[in-house]
Amino acid sequence: MATAVTGTGSVLDKINNSRNSLASSEETFLKLLTTQMKNQDPLSPMDSNAFTAQIVQMTGVEQQLVTNDLLAALVGMNDGGMTDAVNMMDKLATVETDKSVLKNNEASWAYNQSRAATSVKIEVVDQYGKTIRTVLPEDMSKGDHTFEWDGKSDEGVQQPAGGAYTLKITALDSEGSKLSVTSKGRVEGVVTAITSENGQHMVTIGGTKYPVDSVIGVTNPPAATTANTNTTPTDTAAAA
Repeated sequence: MATAVTGTGSVLDKINNSRNSLASSEETFLKLLTTQMKNQDPLSPMDSNAFTAQIVQMTGVEQQLVTNDLLAALVGMNDGGMTDAVNMMDKLATVETDKSVLKNNEASWAYNQSRAATSVKIEVVDQYGKTIRTVLPEDMSKGDHTFEWDGKSDEGVQQPAGGAYTLKITALDSEGSKLSVTSKGRVEGVVTAITSENGQHMVTIGGTKYPVDSVIGVTNPPAATTANTNTTPTDTAAAA
């Protein structure tokens, strides 16, 4: 779920909308004023001071409305979507990310190959950049693929739950050239904190921070879900 942030384009849109609305109102005002002048009593014409006061009053309203719209737009820019982000607190959020958290001895990724390959190597890498597991898949065809990891290292050692891992994929064609590999995945968990860092709003799920604009869904958590719950159905593979 992308957070809507009011930008310069939106500011101009607000001002232009106000001007269009005011132009219509001003046209109506002038028609009424003209009609009033045409139908005034020749023996007791409208006071020029009253005429001037009405024009000044209309101009003042126009300026005030434009100012109000501009201020409202600027407030939206300064907020930067923080209000929307705060509404995610204690909710179950789904995030697209390049990491997968090992849970119940399972972690999975989805990836896509631009072309069929003659050689594909998949590496599970931990948060320190160390390769934990290396797999050579049999299916090297073009298109969508999934990779499921049982949490074991190349030596057969079960890795601890809660660890964050990324997937490094190296796909080569018959000439030894690297193929483009793109991927997308998801992490799901309860949002326990909202922060703003270097101008970017972040949500914390399971102790890990993710950009607010990477959130693609928010729901109420199940009754049994606590603030420390972090589930990860499918996560993202990093292209090599």
